[in-house]
Amino acid sequence: MKTGIELKVALDDLYARYIAALDAADYVSWLDLFVEDCIYRVVPRENHDRGLPLATMAAESRGMLRDRVFGITTTLYHQPYYQRHIISGLFIREAGADAVRTQANYAVFRTKQNELSEVFNVGRYLDCIVEEGGALRFREKICVFDSELIPNSLIYPI
Repeated sequence: MKTGIELKVALDDLYARYIAALDAADYVSWLDLFVEDCIYRVVPRENHDRGLPLATMAAESRGMLRDRVFGITTTLYHQPYYQRHIISGLFIREAGADAVRTQANYAVFRTKQNELSEVFNVGRYLDCIVEEGGALRFREKICVFDSELIPNSLIYPI
């Protein structure tokens, strides 16, 4: 695993590629940022803080994420909208020989056609990142959102 400045630069790049893929709806590139045996959860802050297992969106492997992508791109029908992710405050919570635990704040803005942009979801990422094939990838991505409400439904990954 990288260390020091090299690790920080690699983490910044990983997060930049993550939000670029989501904002461009490039779900193939997004999937490549996860190891095969990954965990992805979008959970309300109240549930996370109380240790409750209920999540708004959950996947326990890249295969499950691939199924979600299939649903988004093939079977779901909804009013189209664009997302724009902003990440700040990325820091390393814990660095081990084989994994790094990070935290970062995020804000997701949503823009529907012919409407003003709106704040869609705000919270923090709690991630476990490993090196695989010479690249950093998410082994665990927990998106803890601050609001108790999500407008309409959660379609795209956070």
